[in-house]
Amino acid sequence: MSQQPLHEGWVLRAVPGSQVPPEVADREIPATVPGCVHTDLLDAGLIADPFLDDNESRSTWIGRTDWVYETTFRHEPDGADRVDLVCAGLDTVATLAVNGVEVGRTENMHRGYRFDLRSLLRAGDNTLTVRFDSAYRHAQAQQERLGDRPNAYPEPFHFIRKMACNFGWDWGPTLVTAGIWQEIALHAWSTARLASVRPLVTLDGADGRVEVHVEVERAGDEPLTVRAEVAGVVAAVTIPAGERTAVLTLTVDEPARWWPRGYGEPTRYPLVVTLLDRAGSTLDDWTRRIGFRSVRLDTAPDAHGSAFTLHVNDIPVFVRGVNWIPDDTFPTRITRDRLAERFGQAIEANVNLLRVWGGGRYESTDFYDLADELGLLVQQDFLFACAAYPEEEPFRTEVEAEAREQVTRLAGHPSLVLWTGNNENIWGWHDWDWQEPLAGRTWGRGYYLELLPSVVAELDPTRPYWPGSPWSGREDLHPNDPAHGTTHIWDVWNTDDYTKYRAYTPRFVAEFGYQAPPAYATLRRALSDEPLAPDSPGMAHHQKATGGDAKLQRGLDAHLQAPRDFDDWHFLTQLNQARAIQLGVEHFRSLRPVCMGTIVWQLNDCWPVTSWSAVDGDGRRKPLWYALRRAYADRLLTVQPRDGGLVLVAVNDGGTPWRATVSVDRVGLTGEPRAKATMPLDVPAYGTVTLALPAELARPDDARRELVVADAADGTARAFWFFAEDRDIDWPAAEWEAVVEPAEGGHRVRVTAGTVLRDLSLFPDRLDPAAEVDEALVTLLPGESATFLVRTPHALDPAALTSRPVLRCVNDN
Repeated sequence: MSQQPLHEGWVLRAVPGSQVPPEVADREIPATVPGCVHTDLLDAGLIADPFLDDNESRSTWIGRTDWVYETTFRHEPDGADRVDLVCAGLDTVATLAVNGVEVGRTENMHRGYRFDLRSLLRAGDNTLTVRFDSAYRHAQAQQERLGDRPNAYPEPFHFIRKMACNFGWDWGPTLVTAGIWQEIALHAWSTARLASVRPLVTLDGADGRVEVHVEVERAGDEPLTVRAEVAGVVAAVTIPAGERTAVLTLTVDEPARWWPRGYGEPTRYPLVVTLLDRAGSTLDDWTRRIGFRSVRLDTAPDAHGSAFTLHVNDIPVFVRGVNWIPDDTFPTRITRDRLAERFGQAIEANVNLLRVWGGGRYESTDFYDLADELGLLVQQDFLFACAAYPEEEPFRTEVEAEAREQVTRLAGHPSLVLWTGNNENIWGWHDWDWQEPLAGRTWGRGYYLELLPSVVAELDPTRPYWPGSPWSGREDLHPNDPAHGTTHIWDVWNTDDYTKYRAYTPRFVAEFGYQAPPAYATLRRALSDEPLAPDSPGMAHHQKATGGDAKLQRGLDAHLQAPRDFDDWHFLTQLNQARAIQLGVEHFRSLRPVCMGTIVWQLNDCWPVTSWSAVDGDGRRKPLWYALRRAYADRLLTVQPRDGGLVLVAVNDGGTPWRATVSVDRVGLTGEPRAKATMPLDVPAYGTVTLALPAELARPDDARRELVVADAADGTARAFWFFAEDRDIDWPAAEWEAVVEPAEGGHRVRVTAGTVLRDLSLFPDRLDPAAEVDEALVTLLPGESATFLVRTPHALDPAALTSRPVLRCVNDN
């Protein structure tokens, strides 16, 4: 087997059309492969950056244009039986030709293709041409052929097997891409090659078991040998002449297990599979690092409905998750280093699971390898989101082909613990007024409840499949019933105050979120608005949610004082986002074991935008990130309203008991004591303890001037309870002393409170876009101090660093 990458020498040109700008028409443009048309035009200076201001709107013609990629490559025949053109990913409707002769067509971004070029290659120079027809035109033709079907947006993304969010979302731009988006190469081989290797890794008691399912492609009919080795255990099997499949079983005595983060080490072992000819010479090989672990999903009925509890190695895991969208609208810009940075941010926020949302992509090998290495669990949606999808041909065949390819590709990754059939489509069929316009036409049910579960059962029975997110487990139950299976909670953002989270007793919350703008430095890079305002042109363009700004304002009105200016609006909307999600997470975690998971919408962004993310489109952490880190900590103290009083809930997600003493104080805003209690904690591993607070703590003398503080002697983060909304509290004007000192890699800022300081935060990116701070949203009582570490390569003005709008708190107005 030899491989010749075909990544050099490409040019791009637009197929003539009235929509093509003159500066692009009839021009050959240097192209980067892997890549896409947008990034090539951007590199050539032919379009403005579509992420800035409203430039996105001036790029719509690109998705409605046909494009041709072309390169010349040399081929020197070496006697191989076969030479294949291997395309790992083509986006999306492509026609391929070699030396002017068509070799194949594609209509699916989510699968790879292989074409036999034996009869077309010539010694010396050869020309490879890939024409991409407009994704819009293709999708609209299918829409007209099959009849329209409802979806969440006025775009035809459900009529083409392509990344749906390319067509725009309520957090994403409409930038419909085309291009050779993954590797492309010539593979020369003789006799036979490994067509697929699918390791099914399980535990049998303390022992590890690997079933290696191998499929070969032949250029001849001689007997072959497949050899597999892992952890010093070797197995081999002969594939007789004419046959194409084999299964090798390897048993490893008591291997170290792969554990998710927080439960143990994510130990992995190299698995090597080798294909040999009858003489014992190597024809092909395959290597991956696997991990031994078991996964099961408990959905048993109980007194509260029916469970949704993930067990890894027979330990019930409370999922502290975040939803993951493509980290860039243009996927080829997402490097392994960028993924590692984003994963690091997730881990630092105490996240243990990433849900790969169904409107994006099947994530990359780098994504899964990093998740395996770091012990991050992954839930992978099949790629259907917020729409009624046709099941007629050619879609059914394409869906089955992509599902088989992706299940096979990802089966060996220990981090992958759950396949999900779709995002919100079963819910949509029930509740989004789809049934009348569908008039009996297909909408995807056959995929989610028949085709996909059968593919997973056949190819990957080692991990569970769940038909949808949300899904309640049975068709006779409403798909978004909180008492059964998984639920999405979106009434909070769309219509209700975030305190409504406390009205829910869900089994597993797979989506819930609250919006806020990105970091200030991100806004200033992306927008040229002068001045910035919540409704200035750039801000408005980068708010994609219908009524989003009105919903932000509704949240501010319910909880916080009126903003005086943009700086206030920016701080307070970010604060409200953080508070909403922290309140939700803490409530849901306090319900353990009835509720066994939360997946916050969302970790990341694909461009600079006002959205539900904790990390913005430039990779900067919003205040939500710091709140999430606190709410997802292994040990959590939280004060919750229950039965007309207050309780203190201690949540222990560690593997050892948590024993500590907690002091709970009701104090005035000036710090004077009103009531006090000391409570011993003895929380079992992976458990919770709920303690009722005495009436003298739970009932204030003056709700506008008092709060409750719970402190554990072991340093676990404090819990607070305020008896009134900030807008109604009789806040003293904020007073503090701040000292700035040099520190390794930046500055240390020590703030001592002269008065109560509510949610004290530093925003050093306002002074230096590269600056970061280690902590945010710190509440101090009079006389208390907090130290912030600001990391920056530059010297910052101490006066600016310690004054508004850089150093903020709720009561600094």
